Amino acid sequence: MSGADLNFHIGDKVVYPNHGVGVIEQISSRSIGATVERFYLLNIKASSLKVMVPCNNVGSVGIRRVVRNGEVQKIIDFLSIGEDLTTADWKDRFKENSDRMRTGSLFEVAGVLKSLIALHQAKPLSFREKKMLERARYLLVSELAMSRNCEETKIEELLGLALAKCNLRFPEASEFQA
Repeated sequence: MSGADLNFHIGDKVVYPNHGVGVIEQISSRSIGATVERFYLLNIKASSLKVMVPCNNVGSVGIRRVVRNGEVQKIIDFLSIGEDLTTADWKDRFKENSDRMRTGSLFEVAGVLKSLIALHQAKPLSFREKKMLERARYLLVSELAMSRNCEETKIEELLGLALAKCNLRFPEASEFQA
C-alpha cells in the first residue's frame, strides 16, 4: 500500500481494525521535541470514542477507508456460497479467528462470521466465540451500512438472504443481549 492511499481528509469514513467505523474529525499537529507530528482525530461511531492516531502510524495500525460498493457485493457473494471448514480444536480456532479479526480486512471478518455461524448451528459456542461472533456481526453490519449509506436493518436483511443460500441463519443482534 503506497503512502498516498493513507492520506485522509476531514470527514473521511475510515475503519479502525477491531473498533469499527469512524470519521476523521480533525487533523492536528503537535511538536514533540524538534519534530512535528501530525495526528488524525477519529470519532469511532459505536462507542463515540475519540482516538488520536499519529499520521505515520496509520499503516501499522491498519486504518483504511470504508469498503467501496463493488467490494460490498463480493462480500455478500462470498457469504452466500459453500461451507467454511473450521479447525476442530477451539483454542486453535479462537487464535486463528482472532488473528483474522485483527487484520482489519472486512473479508476476513466476514469469514470469521460465516465460520462461527456454521459452528453455532452445529453446537453451542463458547462464551468467547459468542463474543467474537457478536463483534464480527457488528463490524460487518456497521461498515456495510456506512459504505452503502443505508440503515443497518437493510444490511442485516441482505446478509440474512445471502447466508440463507448456504443454509446459515444470520443471528439477530438481540440474541447477544445478556
